[in-house]
Amino acid sequence: MAYSSGGRLPGESASKLGHLSVIKSDWVKSLVAEFEQASPQEIDHTNTIWEKFNPEGVTPLRNVWAVDGSYVAIQSEQKPPREVAFVKTALLTVDRARLEAIDKEHPHPLLLQDVLTGSAIFHATVFPLKNIQTQLGNNYEAVRNIVKDSIRIDENGAFYETLKWLAYRKWQRDQVSTSPGFECPHCHANIGQGLPHDADEGQCPACGKLVFLTDMIGFHLDMDEESAPDSVASAYMLVMETLMLFTAVRVLWNHSDKSLVSETLFIKDGPLTLRSQYSKLVPSIRVFLEYARNSGRPVHIIGQEKSGAFFDHLASVARFAAPLERDQPASVAVLSHDFVRREVHRSPDLANPYGKRTNWGEKVYFKMDPGTYLVLNVPTGEYLDDVSKPTKDDLIGLSRVLATLPSLISHKFEGALFPVELANGIASMSSYPSASILQRFLNDQNHSS
Repeated sequence: MAYSSGGRLPGESASKLGHLSVIKSDWVKSLVAEFEQASPQEIDHTNTIWEKFNPEGVTPLRNVWAVDGSYVAIQSEQKPPREVAFVKTALLTVDRARLEAIDKEHPHPLLLQDVLTGSAIFHATVFPLKNIQTQLGNNYEAVRNIVKDSIRIDENGAFYETLKWLAYRKWQRDQVSTSPGFECPHCHANIGQGLPHDADEGQCPACGKLVFLTDMIGFHLDMDEESAPDSVASAYMLVMETLMLFTAVRVLWNHSDKSLVSETLFIKDGPLTLRSQYSKLVPSIRVFLEYARNSGRPVHIIGQEKSGAFFDHLASVARFAAPLERDQPASVAVLSHDFVRREVHRSPDLANPYGKRTNWGEKVYFKMDPGTYLVLNVPTGEYLDDVSKPTKDDLIGLSRVLATLPSLISHKFEGALFPVELANGIASMSSYPSASILQRFLNDQNHSS
């Protein structure tokens, strides 16, 4: 690896000739020739199992909610640089009938304004990352308290109430549940029993210090006393996207019109997953979705992946699937756990089944026309611990979801969904407020302090 340039001396150029002797290998020669002259594949060697989808007789969902988020880390100009992260998430609802009246390639600004008026809310906060400290305490305590205050204060506590609704499984009115267990942020002892039902805070049984319900999420496990990595901001964004989406679910679930929640499509930008310590909410989400389906009130949720391994795999095999011409039936492929392991991740047998701890949605490919295809995540409710699962019958409301999507497609970007596109426009840090404005804000704060 070459030396990087510094403030006084130039960097070292990496050697371009040091490894050419390896080309003498016949295997390497063959590999290079294949790389340069490889002919396009004529068949799908991964044998993706596509099925025709016929929307005839399937009623599309009437309402749509979409959530998206973004974050940006900003450094000051002084040395050593101070660094903070701004996080913003947005929740948007649109009437599908009004959305269908908008040109998806060249939407009229006034029609967009009409659709968006009074239909979106956003949540924003800021975290200290490096070389910055409040007068109230170190970075570790600052992040813990900012997480608690941000979730509890915004929208009069609606997002915090959703956190409690999930953590304590409050849709089960005849049962009392404790929160998931978690690690004490002070002494790191395991609080295996969690917090008592509906509690906002409690005491660690090992050290006696105060712990918050928001500590259960686990942000403190990514930090030390004086600094926090960017991953804290990205994890907070993902958690808030989930809480905002389930705030809409919770409100509609408790609505007097009991059918309303099942006539709505909830869309999250990105996969339906919470990784590492943040996965403690996943079991509650699965239990609720299973409970809703068994109660005859299925909740239709999808995640859309716009990049990554599944998007790349679909892009390489989509041309083999129908429709090859317009007006042909759409195709759908539900990916089994075994298919994901062998053909997408290309990994050996794993000790833990794919997605068992982290995923609350399964992978689905959907091709609507020759140039439009999507990677979707669709829940099954409880996790199906079987390598041949899921099948299309296991996915909650798959037919109604797929029947709804054609009316939501935007032709502004490849495979874009219009509600996600609108939510992204509200949540994006690169456009409003711009990163340069945030940089100026941070510098102003540094000069005034």
